[in-house]
Amino acid sequence: MAHSVRRHLRLEVAAYDAAIRRFIPAYEEMLRQAAAAVAAVRPERVLDVGAGTGALSEALLRHPEVGNVELLDVDAEMLQQARGRLGGHPDRVRFTVRSFDEPFPPCDAIAAALSLHHIPTLEAKAALFARAFNALPPGGLLVNADATMPADPPERERLFRYWADHMVACGIEEQRAWQHFDEWSGEDTYLPLEAELDAMSRAGFEACCTWRAGPIGVVVATRPVHPARAS
Repeated sequence: MAHSVRRHLRLEVAAYDAAIRRFIPAYEEMLRQAAAAVAAVRPERVLDVGAGTGALSEALLRHPEVGNVELLDVDAEMLQQARGRLGGHPDRVRFTVRSFDEPFPPCDAIAAALSLHHIPTLEAKAALFARAFNALPPGGLLVNADATMPADPPERERLFRYWADHMVACGIEEQRAWQHFDEWSGEDTYLPLEAELDAMSRAGFEACCTWRAGPIGVVVATRPVHPARAS
């Protein structure tokens, strides 16, 4: 079954942009950090993977260093919202209903915000990292803004507490905040950051986490200009 925000988050697509700020700590700063990382390599073509309503693409298009952005998503309703949002950039955007399970077309950067946690296993995510690596030129970037969770139970509990506190501060009752985590767990998988960085490294990237707020972080993975020589 294709992912549907309407079904997964139990809200109307038009309400997504308001709701996501109540759900996700430091959401706006996360987008700014991810977009700035992409813009730093002055990409001619960027893929926004799991683009949703186009919030990350909007942040990317604020940078004149970014050329064109193609939004990929399996949820046509979300892309329709993105069309309205990005109507001021008709010559710089393109919208494609497409799964990120397919090979990526050649591009200079690939960006994702709160979409790759829908990949259920580390093995499947590692396969996506390999597809991204193959689509990028030397010096190209994969930038992933998303939630990760450590394997250590006390630290995992601390970060979920941080996340719940954010929702409570935004007016969501505490019991309901914890219910959201239970509801989302059917489609969301939050892997340890170290495991994701290792999978990126095995795909050939040089990767590091460049920004973090509780469980939410931005990871920047670069395809090396000069690949490491085998020893």
